[in-house]
Amino acid sequence: FLCYFIYKHLYIVLTSLNVNIPYMGIYKNLIFATILFMLSDLAQSRPVSWSGGSTIIYRTNSMMSSYTFHYSPTYKYSIGAEYVNDRYFNNHFINLRSTYLLDRHNTKISQRNIYLTGGISTKTNQDFSYGIHGDWETRRLFSSFSLINKHTKEKDYTENEFQLGVAPYLGKYDDIHTWVMLKAKKNTINNNWEIYPFIKLFQGDFLIEVGSKNSHWDVHFIIRY
Repeated sequence: FLCYFIYKHLYIVLTSLNVNIPYMGIYKNLIFATILFMLSDLAQSRPVSWSGGSTIIYRTNSMMSSYTFHYSPTYKYSIGAEYVNDRYFNNHFINLRSTYLLDRHNTKISQRNIYLTGGISTKTNQDFSYGIHGDWETRRLFSSFSLINKHTKEKDYTENEFQLGVAPYLGKYDDIHTWVMLKAKKNTINNNWEIYPFIKLFQGDFLIEVGSKNSHWDVHFIIRY
């Protein structure tokens, strides 16, 4: 039912966002793919794809739903557009977004990434966002952070997010891979930390994250091609 729900909403939108880790099949056709495949099995939903790659993303939570398409001219940055249904402010608009890979560091067992991100909105000329996010992970452990400042006509606010996760098993390349995660989120509108578990599943070029807090689904779905 959940997969049907996600595909249904993706269908509605589609008919009317030098080195990547290839473990989940999302990253491929890179010069260093063979080397990196031996190093690490990484599960993060990267905001920048391989050179020439495209990504479709669906997100929904208690405050908003969004549909994003982005394209990566190189592995260093991506550009794209995001349609947002803002339930908190009761509004609909499109954001133009870009993300830049500021730093990446690989070891034999891990990878670290730091990104800068920014966007402008069609809602008003006063609406824009900017921030920084990053991740560090091995085949077994995962951690990430995100600090985003959002300026709107109604209210300026900041969104903070931290994630920790562990892979209960280490699968092969074509397996369905699983991460058991804990997410902590806070925005300065409600000014309260929300901490809740969720699960991340991926295989090939498909990834889904599902969690629930305060009787609201928190869903994140990605297709790369």
